[in-house]
Amino acid sequence: MKKIYFTAILFTILGPFINAQKMVLKKGEIIENLMVNDSLKSTFSLYLPTNFSTDTQWPLLMVFDVHGKEKQAMSMFVLAAEKEGYVLAAPKMVDTLSLTNNMLLTGKTIEEVVNILPIRKGRVYAAGASSGGRFATLVPVFIPGVKGAISIGSSLANRELLNIKSPFHFIGMVSKDNFEYTSMLTDTKLLDKMKFPNQMLLFDGNKDWPGVEYLEKGMQLFTLDAMGRNLIPKDSVYVEKAYTEDLAKVNHLKSIGDLLWAEQYMTEMMSIYGAHKNLDSLRSVQKELRKDKQFRAMGRNENAAFLKESLLKEDFQYYMEEDVYTHNFNNLGWWNHQMGEIQKYKNATDPYEKEMGNRLLGFVNALAEDNIDVIQSNNVIDEDALAFLFMLKTILEPDNFEYYLKTISLSAKNEDFGTSLFYLEEAFKKGFKDKEKLYNLEGTALFRITPEFNDLISKYLKDALYEIDEN
Repeated sequence: MKKIYFTAILFTILGPFINAQKMVLKKGEIIENLMVNDSLKSTFSLYLPTNFSTDTQWPLLMVFDVHGKEKQAMSMFVLAAEKEGYVLAAPKMVDTLSLTNNMLLTGKTIEEVVNILPIRKGRVYAAGASSGGRFATLVPVFIPGVKGAISIGSSLANRELLNIKSPFHFIGMVSKDNFEYTSMLTDTKLLDKMKFPNQMLLFDGNKDWPGVEYLEKGMQLFTLDAMGRNLIPKDSVYVEKAYTEDLAKVNHLKSIGDLLWAEQYMTEMMSIYGAHKNLDSLRSVQKELRKDKQFRAMGRNENAAFLKESLLKEDFQYYMEEDVYTHNFNNLGWWNHQMGEIQKYKNATDPYEKEMGNRLLGFVNALAEDNIDVIQSNNVIDEDALAFLFMLKTILEPDNFEYYLKTISLSAKNEDFGTSLFYLEEAFKKGFKDKEKLYNLEGTALFRITPEFNDLISKYLKDALYEIDEN
């Protein structure tokens, strides 16, 4: 793509940082390491659409990744920003910083962008996926100028912080296979009750990110809402095109028999197009669909799955808390049995049980990882609790070698070579072959010179590094 440039001349309002400085920004590509005018010497990335002009005011979408991968996160939104006409900005965040510091950094970054570029007042939004999406839902709560949030695969960070006097536009994107799906359903019901504008966009599969068309739809929903609130001029062609596309989506869902999704999508259409056009015909279609026997049977089956899922989640949460606290290694067999049951749900012919199985697996994995993070954040680490969780993760994710290696390392460190040997052989049986990673594993120096270790290496990898003379 040909690089396009524009020059912005910035004067005294920003102080010595850019006073009388000529700033050249490239359009159509992500610009990294722009300085934030704060004491922390923070940076942010910026994206300007290829048709960007200082003669027009633009909406701004702040993109968040709390692990410092803001460029990768922003790149997911670039195509959508090009089509829908949004400026993107992403502060470089560090998960070791407190929520307060990351929120202050966000505020400073927004100030910087608004001072540099012609951003339309009332059209600043936040977005992110997983932990970044959770953070994004807090931004409108703490920074009044931010009017909406897109959260991908994550529910609201804190429902108690919502203020009925300061509503913001929430757009959730989630797969029905994601364990956050049921939490997001709860969120949207609460937001409806509090009169917060909100939509939930469902996508297929168990992926972390939806397709680019969903990101475009999220930005489109913000634009339609802004038109409905007279923040920007109403574009009747834009509205009609969006409505026609959404109606085609509903008809497609009905044609493939996904009646629950079709009805849910019509509900979202009602909430966004009511300010733009008469929706009596759409209401009639939705009313008829709700009377359909097949639709009602689907609703009963899904609700039955929700109830079973809720009870199982309570059990998993209770037993994991107990097992971690009591270092109950004997209960690993029970967890192995539960994994077998979850696998049966995942392989079920009933689509609602299948979705439930995927959500339960995601829930238990997230629960275990949250417990690991809590234990590792303590000043004094409970290594027995950590060992239990590492072993549990090998059951929950049997093809993820990371937790076999962590178990081997922690056991070898405490000279529990029997446990280390067991998990090493289990990893080999699953196909682990990375000898370099194994020989560099922390805490395993003594373990690696044992005859048993080298016998396993010879058996599965053919060439042990050490030869042990047992005579």
